[in-house]
Amino acid sequence: MRHTVLIVEDEPPQAEMLAYNLEKEGFRVMMAENGEDGLAMAQDNVPDAIVLDWMLPGLSGIEVCRQLRSASETREIPILILTARGEEEDRVRGIETGADDYVVKPYSPREVVARLKGLLRRSNPSLSQEVIQYADITMDLAEHKVSRAGRYVHLGPTEYRLLKTLMEKPGRVFSRERLLDLVWGRDVYVEDRTVDVHVRRLRKALNVDEAPDLIRTVRGEGYAIDTHRSG
Repeated sequence: MRHTVLIVEDEPPQAEMLAYNLEKEGFRVMMAENGEDGLAMAQDNVPDAIVLDWMLPGLSGIEVCRQLRSASETREIPILILTARGEEEDRVRGIETGADDYVVKPYSPREVVARLKGLLRRSNPSLSQEVIQYADITMDLAEHKVSRAGRYVHLGPTEYRLLKTLMEKPGRVFSRERLLDLVWGRDVYVEDRTVDVHVRRLRKALNVDEAPDLIRTVRGEGYAIDTHRSG
């Protein structure tokens, strides 16, 4: 699964250099030139990670970080701060505000890419695991197999990707739009209701022998995999 990184940087040469290096490493990239646009893009198209410049026109990077951390949909996104401020007090302030890591300018694009990969591995341990497990469902990523309570479950490719996306973040509610981006890809046009069709197929495959339904539907929001079913 390709990860999406949002770059919030008001200096076009810096933003373009970062975008080039990230895309070369297989990332999808979104870009915003100021704090207000960056905040809106992060809320509308929740990225997997954010590279955020401290000094932005209008809404500062620190304030953007604070607002992202206060919203449930964006609270867990890894944030890497870019700063020209090398003083320890400033770096500590950035971390206390909610940033996960920081890089002091001038920086190497390779260092930023490496730091981002590290943040993504820590925020999503399944990226370095061969097995994901939730409740009685097990996904063997190496062998591309799924089982429930020890019993093999046959899934089509789309259902497999859909289940993997949900199991990587148990309890998190994914909107249909977000699932379309993660499972089908941003470059593929499919309608929102396509998600509902594949969720029904996934449920049918998982819920054999009257097994409890672990996929939670949240009206007006989307879907989550969750042992606590409500909504």
